[in-house]
Amino acid sequence: MSHQLTPHLYANKMSRLYVFCLFCQFAAPVKHSLKYFITASSGVPDFPEFVGAAVVNDVQVGYCDSSISRAEPKQEWMKELIKNDPQHLDWYTHKCHGNKEVFMANINGLKQRFNQTGGAHVLQRMNGCEWDDETGEITGFNQYGYDGEDFIALDLQTLTWTAPKPQAFPTKLMWDTEKTRLEYNKYYYIHRCPDWLKKYVQYGRSDLQRADHPSVSLLQKTPSSAVSCHATGFYPDRALMFWSKDGEEIHEGVEHGEILPNHDGTFQMTVDLNVSSVPEEDWRRYHCEFQLSGVQDIIAGLDRALIRTNWVVPSQFPSGPLGGGVVGLLLLLAACITGAFVWRRSRDGFRLVNR
Repeated sequence: MSHQLTPHLYANKMSRLYVFCLFCQFAAPVKHSLKYFITASSGVPDFPEFVGAAVVNDVQVGYCDSSISRAEPKQEWMKELIKNDPQHLDWYTHKCHGNKEVFMANINGLKQRFNQTGGAHVLQRMNGCEWDDETGEITGFNQYGYDGEDFIALDLQTLTWTAPKPQAFPTKLMWDTEKTRLEYNKYYYIHRCPDWLKKYVQYGRSDLQRADHPSVSLLQKTPSSAVSCHATGFYPDRALMFWSKDGEEIHEGVEHGEILPNHDGTFQMTVDLNVSSVPEEDWRRYHCEFQLSGVQDIIAGLDRALIRTNWVVPSQFPSGPLGGGVVGLLLLLAACITGAFVWRRSRDGFRLVNR
């Protein structure tokens, strides 16, 4: 297996693969991140064999795959940066082509090592750096995964590789002897990567640090319908919303909708709670919670007086705001007719899931 093998994202190989920031947690306002995601796959239909993405503060800024000839910028400010520095795009294009050859060879080698002859298999890397612009602290990382499990990771403190699986131990032994490569990794993740990250933050500051407050409302079609917690007008789209009982997130009876774009560039989402088996006296124990970094959490209690519905006379609707303003039933209708495919992020960190 080539010494340049490269990936790690905790992914479900049967999930639809997406290597941008779909599995990342939103960085704190003063902590910035530059992450590279690379995925090589075998036996996965309707998906490129190789995909790479560059992500800044969980915003996708660059992309390449096995079907296109050059890396592509994905943000206007990134296009402006490349206009001023064309060699920047050339470097990414070169790395994309090089990694493609290495990754495809490595996934074939891993299939042999794991004695796999068929099926869908995924080899991934997540590498990059984080920079705290208040403390100046810099953290680098380089992690690999295979078929949704940790495979090997670089410890920059000791400049050694850790191998949680026996099949990765031969790779660890080989890579630990490559002192020149290890020193280069240390330099890259502690110096070059943060320098680029600072440059990206400077170019894209207005977008990367934008955080729009949402409006949250409770909606219900009929007394027997699920209660929908609907948030709209938030930005960016890396938001979390869930139902809780006695302060603990619940999953039973809960259905998560997609994060959908609004016409003004903000986003909306809905999470339904089936209340048919919830006694009225227990409603006060349930809450809808909306979380977005840079924005104060919004918590809406399950209260019939706050629910907007089309089975109550409009004059009986409450007029008070909820979490920054109540959105009427029209938003529920808008959610039904707005179609867009977005991706869901795990609250646990780097996990690839299908929204």
